[in-house]
Amino acid sequence: MATPDRPRAADRDADRDRDAEGRARSARPRDALGRPLPHGAAGEERAPEGVVRTPAETLAAAQELLDAGRPFHAHEVLEDAWKTGPAEQRDLWRGLAQLAVGLTHAARGNRAGAQTLLARGVASLGPAAGVADLLGVDARGLTAWATALAAAADTDALLELRPPRLQRP
Repeated sequence: MATPDRPRAADRDADRDRDAEGRARSARPRDALGRPLPHGAAGEERAPEGVVRTPAETLAAAQELLDAGRPFHAHEVLEDAWKTGPAEQRDLWRGLAQLAVGLTHAARGNRAGAQTLLARGVASLGPAAGVADLLGVDARGLTAWATALAAAADTDALLELRPPRLQRP
């Protein structure tokens, strides 16, 4: 309900940043962990959204972002694959995106968020084991890494936040 100190939702949304398709999308710069910065601040370059990549290109781009300490941005690359890829690969891409967001929460110090997203990622990777094997994704290693990170988050002794290896060596 609108009040003098709280405008109607339509009025609040009128001032929101929008992308070319008219969807709400913040134009504020973001830091390496995806946190919004003030307008005009120098931020990290954002991964373009809606890019269709091959599985190999997706894994390479996401790994590069993870290695650079940008798990939030890696999640955006993985989310593109989840949304645009074939149905039989969606659990895999969703699981990898969730692991990247879990790592983002861990790096931000949000233990509960890290545990929740890491658990979701592990749960999504389970049904995707066959597809993961076909694409060379180390689902077993990622599951072990995520489980250990989630357990460490619970004890205040976070593991060294090294990025996981998405593909088998």
